[in-house]
Amino acid sequence: MTSLPRALALSIAQLGDRAILRVLAKSAALTLAIFAALGAALWWALDAAIEEWIVATLPADYSDGIAGVVALVLGLLAAWFLFRVVALAVIQLFADEIVQAVEARHYPQAAISARTLPLREDIANGARGAVRAIAFNLVALPFALVLLVTGIGTALLFWFVNALLLGRELTEMVALRHASSRTAGASSVGGLTRFCLGGVVAALLAIPFVNLLAPVIGAASATHLFHGRPRHAPV
Repeated sequence: MTSLPRALALSIAQLGDRAILRVLAKSAALTLAIFAALGAALWWALDAAIEEWIVATLPADYSDGIAGVVALVLGLLAAWFLFRVVALAVIQLFADEIVQAVEARHYPQAAISARTLPLREDIANGARGAVRAIAFNLVALPFALVLLVTGIGTALLFWFVNALLLGRELTEMVALRHASSRTAGASSVGGLTRFCLGGVVAALLAIPFVNLLAPVIGAASATHLFHGRPRHAPV
């Protein structure tokens, strides 16, 4: 069987492959473009809304500066929240290429039986993943606000929630290429292993620049874990 550390090591070692580099370039460019567009729209909306409220409640001498600071803080928090949602949705679009690259190198027999998902299915999977990510984090938000007093509790809660989410999404995007339905491969990787994979990827997503690599490393690692079950053997 393939352990998580070995799966991560194999995935990182393959980052230099041309096929993986192409995915990295496309996914990073698309992620940054979507993130920049959403960030600009969010900043404009926050700045306008907050400035209108502050101007009505504070003297004019203070309103402009305070509005900008509040919008900046809220914008950074929203950016931290949105990046993982965007990254997960984007990587769904390129999951086929990542899985194919890993299987071609390590599991050629499994690659023969894999199905290629139509673009509309990839888009639908990406949309579902984004909706789930938003929903999971919004449910956790009230509890995270309560845990702000602990200093580290909020970060740990979001890490835990996203570890559960990412572990499921990453393994299922591989299973879908070898099963007729999402649920058919749902138990292909053990729950604890899925959680640990999601935890590693969630932690990597919090590191600037590394967060652009995190979804690709996660998808590649999930492929190794899926094929590392007893009935599959790496070559």
